[in-house]
Amino acid sequence: MKYLARLIAFLLCCFIGSVHAAESKLAWQVDWERTVKAAETEGQLTIYISGYAAVVEAGLFQKAFPKIKVTLVPGIGTQLAPRIVAERRAEKFLADVYSGGGTSLYQVLYLGKMLDPLRPALMLPEVTDTSKWWEGRHKYVDKEATYMFVYEGNVSSGGSPAYNTQLINPKDFRSYWDFLNPKLKGKVGSIDIRKLRGVGPTIQYMYYHPDIGPEFLRRFYQEMDVAMSGDFRQAMDWLAAGKVAALLPMQSSGTAKAKAQGLPVDEFETHHFKEGVNISSAYGQLALVNRAPHPNAAKVFINWFLSREGQTLLQKTMSTPGDPKN
Repeated sequence: MKYLARLIAFLLCCFIGSVHAAESKLAWQVDWERTVKAAETEGQLTIYISGYAAVVEAGLFQKAFPKIKVTLVPGIGTQLAPRIVAERRAEKFLADVYSGGGTSLYQVLYLGKMLDPLRPALMLPEVTDTSKWWEGRHKYVDKEATYMFVYEGNVSSGGSPAYNTQLINPKDFRSYWDFLNPKLKGKVGSIDIRKLRGVGPTIQYMYYHPDIGPEFLRRFYQEMDVAMSGDFRQAMDWLAAGKVAALLPMQSSGTAKAKAQGLPVDEFETHHFKEGVNISSAYGQLALVNRAPHPNAAKVFINWFLSREGQTLLQKTMSTPGDPKN
């Protein structure tokens, strides 16, 4: 009898433990299913996105959630953030999710208190499990670590120097300081970072690097008769046509596309430079806009986008040579 009583007690404990485990698992599932149902009732989602619109245009999110109609508002950060501000001043609250680079997102939307906390919106276990993320933690830009989620890290992102293969031997360049060679005077170009921010991380990297610093940038822009362009395509046209022999910096995807088209251009392998290379989140930051018209649809998209399916699609889509889908 004692053995039977112990067995019953043991089985009862196992049953209770199983029930608790099921309830714990059910909690996030119920929350998720409730959110999806509410999102389908909303029926719409508006995403302001810089750089990676192609990921949404691929259609996997729409296929997974066909009752949620997606509207994309593409553009660069200097266009999208001011647009959101202008809309809100006109009492038009249209944006649900913002995905893009960090400068405009931080300086305009975050500091302007136009974001809702994103951390509480994370529901799927594959998203909330920090062991699945680089260095075992979620990364945020903001000091509260809750508003601006960083989902990407690119080596030498957004500004690798490019060169005309008919005019330059890349083996002659082993340092950024080689771009100050007097033979290059009048033969180098640069993206005008006052107009475009897609190469900002490289400029910041050079500015703060102890072996490069502001002295290099001052001499480069003052002494080398640099041809400045506020348009990535124009700068690449200059390079391909030989108007300039090198571009510092240049958008990596633009160089890859031009090279794939058979134009005489390529990127310097800056990982061989003695100063090393930068790492950047590029366009890889995600945020929830507050006073959003479709808050549940926004949560569904964020969880899908940060899931294995969404992040795998991001890698496959953006690994294809071509300009970012602004």
